Amino acid sequence: MNLPVIEQNGQRVLTTSQLAEAYGTDVERIQVNFNRNKDRYKEGKHFILLQGEELKQFKTTYQIDKSLSKINKLYLWTEKGAWLHAKSLNTDQAWEAYEMLVDEYYRVKDNAINLQMLSPQLQALISLELRQKQLEQEIAMVRKEAVEAKQQIANTTNEIVDLKRGLVDINIPLRKQFNDAVRALSKREQIGFDEAYSRVYELLGAQYHVDIKRRVENRRMKGDKNIKPIDIVEELNLLVPAIRLAKALAGKVG
Repeated sequence: MNLPVIEQNGQRVLTTSQLAEAYGTDVERIQVNFNRNKDRYKEGKHFILLQGEELKQFKTTYQIDKSLSKINKLYLWTEKGAWLHAKSLNTDQAWEAYEMLVDEYYRVKDNAINLQMLSPQLQALISLELRQKQLEQEIAMVRKEAVEAKQQIANTTNEIVDLKRGLVDINIPLRKQFNDAVRALSKREQIGFDEAYSRVYELLGAQYHVDIKRRVENRRMKGDKNIKPIDIVEELNLLVPAIRLAKALAGKVG
């Protein structure tokens, strides 16, 4: 399998078009499978997402596909990401291609340099470079965790403020408070309950970067037929923000 080598964050990766070509399918099929199973894919583990300055630098370094010049974000698939895509396609060609990718692309052991055969100076330089890449990955992970922790703190702060302002009553089940707020929205806007719930879930998902509807569909595909959007909201600890949002839409936040 003759593929131009692409390295990002110290590891070999493939673009969506390269992966599709290797698996005997098209880019759209890869994208559909990814969107349907998005909760299974972890950034940094299964894929690397390039945007902004990182993407600009990538386009300058790798001029492998003219269509890349028109995009504003790019997914690069790691070995683990390629495995998930092969599992989604589940064809003989995809599995055979995956095995070849592992042997001939992702893990190039036969062509690896034996450091012991190099001079001490070169060994030291290579070791320093590898350590620097490792540190860069660790710093990126720490920054990501810091952002997530900051968001959690913000959520907790908002919940405390809501309690003080009386937006949430600790003596009443949160689900009931949410349902009451959505019904108030339905009454105010003169829309059906389903439309009112959908409006709240859509805005809540946009605010917290989560596709609630898609998560419900994925869970039902896995056999959880009784899962509801409210269950997903509760699992993500977003009931209090959901109550706040529904009350705001219903004009009950003063």
